[in-house]
Amino acid sequence: MEREKIYKKIQKALLKRALGYEASETIEEYAMNGDDMTIVKKKVTTKNVPPDISAVKVLLENFSENEITNLNELSDAQLEHEKQRLLALLKEKSKIEDN
Repeated sequence: MEREKIYKKIQKALLKRALGYEASETIEEYAMNGDDMTIVKKKVTTKNVPPDISAVKVLLENFSENEITNLNELSDAQLEHEKQRLLALLKEKSKIEDN
């Protein structure tokens, strides 16, 4: 049972990496105010992490409807087409899971 949870976490992380995501980063600066530390500056930035082609490749190799097992046999155009098809399916699935 624990294995299934780990597998699902890995799948979710792989999907996130394949689709790209946004991450927030908070930077806080503190200064001494008497005996206490006080926040004097707080900066929140949002970073856009683009899709990772390696994650897309893993998804294509392992989860393709066409059961493609060797991506080396595909042309660049075929690979790009399959990537776009899979990304569209993943985005659709992600939207469904979010709701």
